[in-house]
Amino acid sequence: MSVYKLSENPKISIVTVSFNQVEYLETCMRSVLEQDYENIEYLVIDGGSTDGSKAIIEKYSDCLAYWQSQKDAGQTDAINQGFARATGEVYAWLNSDDLLLPGTLRKAVEALKANPEVGMVYGDCLLINAKGKALGRFPAAQTDYAKLRQGYVHIPQQASFWRAELWKQVAPLDPSFYFAMDYDLWVRLAKLAPLRYLPGEPWAAFRLHGGAKSLAAADRCWPEMMRVHYRDGGSPFSLINLKYWLRKAAAPLINWRRRRFADRN
Repeated sequence: MSVYKLSENPKISIVTVSFNQVEYLETCMRSVLEQDYENIEYLVIDGGSTDGSKAIIEKYSDCLAYWQSQKDAGQTDAINQGFARATGEVYAWLNSDDLLLPGTLRKAVEALKANPEVGMVYGDCLLINAKGKALGRFPAAQTDYAKLRQGYVHIPQQASFWRAELWKQVAPLDPSFYFAMDYDLWVRLAKLAPLRYLPGEPWAAFRLHGGAKSLAAADRCWPEMMRVHYRDGGSPFSLINLKYWLRKAAAPLINWRRRRFADRN
């Protein structure tokens, strides 16, 4: 098993991607900039928003390693653009409608240092509504390469941090993915090194709101996961196939329940 080392005070590169999310963008950015960890490289990739987001980014430009506000080819392309400029030892991305909770970056670095054989660490994650009210917790759990290949994901993207040296072996994200680019990344990383779940106090918050992709386009997730399955030699008679068809049948009810959940005051 490989052993990965970090420097004493490793730089963490955080990429935030955004498009017309001015309602949430400043809260997201401040959640990164106000962390109790100093060696942060923060990059904000905005897709040419027309809602005032650019002014928010400019307000904090002195604290950013890089930012842009111009048309891109979508979220996955924007993430790739951000990491193409990143120079840290630890990577993560944070969508502009989500946020980090206090102390998260310090905890992530400590966890990676304490587990030198691990390629990625992830913690728990709150579910919040548009107003920031806590609704519950994301169902995070320990997983691994074999389980991921069978659709047992349980990783909150907002609370996951991985080693830059592994990213460089698997990058970039597949630009054809609209929804499951994070799942694809986790499968690739888990093939190289173990992933480690660290239960406890939440590391991040995942915002559920009407415009969120997790609600507006959830039906696109599982077909993309199946593309990963078959790309990597998966069988049509595997457990993930059964999950896919069950999920497809239950999709209207699942999406209705998600929207009701997100609309709670």
